[in-house]
Formats: sequence, structure tokens, C-alpha cells
Amino acid sequence: MGTPDFIREIRARAGHQLLWLPGITAVVFDDEGRVLLGRRTDTRRWSVIGGIPEPGEQPAACAVREVFEETAVHCVAERVVLVQALSPVTYGNGDVCQYMDVTFRCRAVGGEARVNDDESLEVGWFAVDALPGLDEFGRFRIKQALCDAPTWFDPTAPG
Repeated sequence: MGTPDFIREIRARAGHQLLWLPGITAVVFDDEGRVLLGRRTDTRRWSVIGGIPEPGEQPAACAVREVFEETAVHCVAERVVLVQALSPVTYGNGDVCQYMDVTFRCRAVGGEARVNDDESLEVGWFAVDALPGLDEFGRFRIKQALCDAPTWFDPTAPG
């Protein structure tokens, strides 16, 4: 789907200035303990599944929706594993966004993994000890989803 319509409407008024947005990441495991990944069309790199909630959409519902939209896999969100303010990102067109990422551990409950929209080149299940070239963002989220520790947050944050 790419950029949601409501973001396009905001951009029409706000120009390229920084937008602070919610972001959702879903780390999906199947019954064999494999993790679901998609190879993105924009970066051509493998990644965990994620997206932006629609206005009023609950974060867990967004995780489930994004997984299905991108991979045709049905899942349920089991728990929040991480909350993190990410660094600002400047896109090729000059737009600047900063995301508050909420990462969910999810369990696949149906569907067959396949490319289901125009955001992915490939999708597939991978053993956690045999991941394709995945950046630290994805690796850290998978690690957190695999452990039973409390929800991770930046311990250096003031408070």
C-alpha cells in the first residue's frame, strides 16, 4: 500500500517537515518456530513486517492487518515486546518522519506466506538461526520476541 492516504493529506499541508508517527512491527512465528520476513520493494532487503496504523486503529489490530496485507498470513498478536522512539528518517522525496515503534510478538494461525501487495518482492519463513541478510532493527526485535523478558524500552530515557 505504501504511504497511507491520511499521511498524504497531512503532507499536502505540512510539506516535508518532520512528522511524528506511530509505527507497528510484527514479529510472526509459526508452529515450527520460524519467523516470517518480507523482502521490501523500496530497499530490496529482508525485514520484519510493519506499517502505520490508520487513525483510531488499535496497535495490535494494525499488526494483524499489516501481516495479512503484506504476506497473506493470518496471525494473532500475543504481546508487546518492545517500545522505542526511532531516529528521524529522511525519504528520497525530502519527507522527514520519526516513528514511535511498538513491536508485537505474533503467532501465525493460517494462510500461506506469499507476496500479497506491492510492498514486498518476496516473503518467507526462516529459522531464527538461518536468517537472510537482516539489519540490526529486525534482528533485535526477533531477539526480544524470542525471550520472555518484560517489554523492552530504552533504559537511558529520562524519567
